[in-house]
Amino acid sequence: MRFVISGAAGFVPSHLCDLILSQGHRVVGIDNFLTGNARNIAHLTGNRDFEFIEADVCQPLPGLGEVDCVIHAASPASPKDYYEYPLETLDVGSLGSRNLLELARANSARYLVTSTSECYGDPLEHPQVETYWGNVNPVGPRSCYDESKRFAEAITMAYHRKHGVRTNIARIFNTYGPRMKLNDGRVVPQFLDQALRGNPITVYGDGKQTRSFCYVSDLVRGLLLLSQSDERMPVNLGNPVERTMVEFAEVIRRMTGTQSEIVFEPLPQDDPKRRRPDISKAKRLLGWEPEVDLEDGLKPTIAYFQSIQAGAIA
Repeated sequence: MRFVISGAAGFVPSHLCDLILSQGHRVVGIDNFLTGNARNIAHLTGNRDFEFIEADVCQPLPGLGEVDCVIHAASPASPKDYYEYPLETLDVGSLGSRNLLELARANSARYLVTSTSECYGDPLEHPQVETYWGNVNPVGPRSCYDESKRFAEAITMAYHRKHGVRTNIARIFNTYGPRMKLNDGRVVPQFLDQALRGNPITVYGDGKQTRSFCYVSDLVRGLLLLSQSDERMPVNLGNPVERTMVEFAEVIRRMTGTQSEIVFEPLPQDDPKRRRPDISKAKRLLGWEPEVDLEDGLKPTIAYFQSIQAGAIA
């Protein structure tokens, strides 16, 4: 098959490129490097099955030839990035989605959009199941990201219902692994950066809010399985093992051997208090569930961040 993957130089999409190529398919990666990094796909240079196009999917797309599957994974994904680029974030969920859905429609191709657990907002139901409609503040500081993804889901379903496009929607929960940016503001790189530098580890609120961390190899395996399925409604992909922020900070302290103290700062507005996916649907329909436990996933992640800090990775 020939895949088009938007946001290919990003953290998750670059790993998805690797997985798809390893299975003998061809990939056309698209990225405008707004938040992606060329080093994430540098190892694919010279791979005859990988083609890269620097382009903005919110603009008219270049000629891409015949396509079998379109995966729309482009978007600023961390609070730091979407606070800095709120309009671009909204555009990629709306204009970008429309352009890529038209590409899929023109080729009678499959289409998968990487949505987010942020569609559930600060959830009033726990754990979060796909039929829960969420508790989202549409005018809060995070709304540019939340509503971009909610719109992306809506237009995806509209293209399926109106034009019969073979669509899939993945709601991704917290994911970590190599190729994350140290300064992207999400909890894993933030804690690791602070711990490796010996700086205080910043926990927001009282530290009792929870997240569920999925290693990137598990996630991209789930994305590829979903892209091959006949399920049109959203599917949660994430690790159902829930940890408080204080517990996670202690794991980071132990695994890095740091003497960093844990300090507390006020919780940002609309930051979810609890986050854990119900993955019953993914288990039933895809035969998927995470296989990598937190500590096994953190070992290569810590090694990657150590290499960045040491300058071994440009």
